[in-house]
Order: sequence, then C-alpha cells, then structure tokens
Amino acid sequence: MIALVLPHDPTWAQAFRAEACSIMAAVAPADLTLHHIGSTAVPGILAKPIIDILGEASSPQVIDRSASHLEAIGYEAMGAYGIEGRRYFRKNAPDGTRTHHLHVFEVGAPQIARHLAFRDYLLAFPHRAAAYSALKARIVAGSVSNGATYQDEKAAFVEELNAEATAWRRAGRGPIDR
Repeated sequence: MIALVLPHDPTWAQAFRAEACSIMAAVAPADLTLHHIGSTAVPGILAKPIIDILGEASSPQVIDRSASHLEAIGYEAMGAYGIEGRRYFRKNAPDGTRTHHLHVFEVGAPQIARHLAFRDYLLAFPHRAAAYSALKARIVAGSVSNGATYQDEKAAFVEELNAEATAWRRAGRGPIDR
C-alpha cells in the first residue's frame, strides 16, 4: 500500500500545538508532557499528513486512567499496539481520514529518547532529512516498490537514521527538546 505524502505544511506545527492543548485539557490533572515528532515536525520534508505526538507520562496507569477522556475528544485507544510499554491512540477526522497518532510511554522509556533524537537529528542535518524525503518520493512514485508497505519500504533507511541519531545524541550533541 502506497501512502499519501505531501510537501511540508507550515500549519502542522500549529496543528500539533492545538491538539496538545486539547489533550492536556482532556487528561488534566494527569502529569503528561507532549512532543511533536515524526515527519510533520521536520520542515522541508515530505510527510503523511498525520500529526505524530509523543507523550511522556509518569506511569502507564496515569494514561490508562485518562483513556476515556481521550476517547471523548475523538481518540481510539489501541493499547500497546505491538510496542511494549506504549499506550497508542489514533484519531480520525469525521470523514474517516487519520489525523493524529498519540504514542505515550512512561518517562525514561528508551523509545522517547529514540523518537526525539530522530527528529532532532533530521532538524540538525538537512541533507539527511532531504535524503529521507527523497526516498519517500521514490516510494510513492513506485520506483522502489517490491510490493511491501510504505513503512516496510523505508524501514532500512529509518534504521540507518536511527543509528546515526542515537550516536549523535550519545555524543552529547543536539537538543533534548525544542
């Protein structure tokens, strides 16, 4: 299945901020920190028009207790959805189009550092972000298709970028968050 990818839309940052406010209001007084991750958080690259949000909660129980409040603002609770320790939620527009992914982990989970390092690395190294965007363009154009899904087509390059980003962060480079 080929995904829809679009040129970067500067309104994605505002869409994240607005949704983060909605989430925080829905789960209050839960202790939750939210970050904009994924390709919509990286200006200049192609992205699926879905806002990816990373949440850090003091415990999985905090978010479990808030699940019904998230459902009230349109999220579907998906449990771990294949990733140990994660609480995954997804949100669709009224027409069924996916608009948001919310991935919540306990503070200190290694997935948090990995996601933030990946985003920050692409922001710090525009040539690597451009290479990632070019790969996405080739995938959706069908020039690298072997019948795999969009995610599978880009998996090897994403792992390469993850390794680079992790090494970069371990070397003490880059912001923890922006």
